Amino acid sequence: MQRPGWVDGALAIASGHHDERPGGDIDLVVVHHISLPPGRFSGDAIERLFTGRLDPGAHPFFADIAALRVSAHFLIRRRGEIRQFVATDRRAWHAGVSRFQLRERCNDFSIGIELEGDGEHRFTVAQYRRLAQLVRLLGRRHPLRWIAGHSDIAPGRKHDPGPFFDWSRCLADLDGTGLSRPF
Repeated sequence: MQRPGWVDGALAIASGHHDERPGGDIDLVVVHHISLPPGRFSGDAIERLFTGRLDPGAHPFFADIAALRVSAHFLIRRRGEIRQFVATDRRAWHAGVSRFQLRERCNDFSIGIELEGDGEHRFTVAQYRRLAQLVRLLGRRHPLRWIAGHSDIAPGRKHDPGPFFDWSRCLADLDGTGLSRPF
């Protein structure tokens, strides 16, 4: 890591949508999916959303989300390129109302990783490969113990990473890291 909390090799696109963590271990990775507009896998709309620069007039879908103050620590594009928006020692605003093992507010103790996807298409080999590399790297800095989907920590409210995310493959790629998915 170059600067504290930033990953070498990730394109840094700093978001202002973060704040101080309340303390405690960062031990959870939360996997999400996102595409903007829905079903489109290109362009810079995700980056614009996470940095508060999304033009509400650029697409009809954007009108309702442009004012949101959301972010994730990382985005992994379809070809495996990584974007980083928030330092891992800061609290990104990715999970919303959430609960994991009797702990509320998962943003306090998690790292949010968005995969470019929409819940209707399979994720790419490059994305799985990069996700495993990134999580292994982050595990050297933080005492990561758990990995979960957004749907696991916000059931009924969120559905990502969706039915096309291959948890068996993901966990096999992370074999030896000590991470587990208790769902």
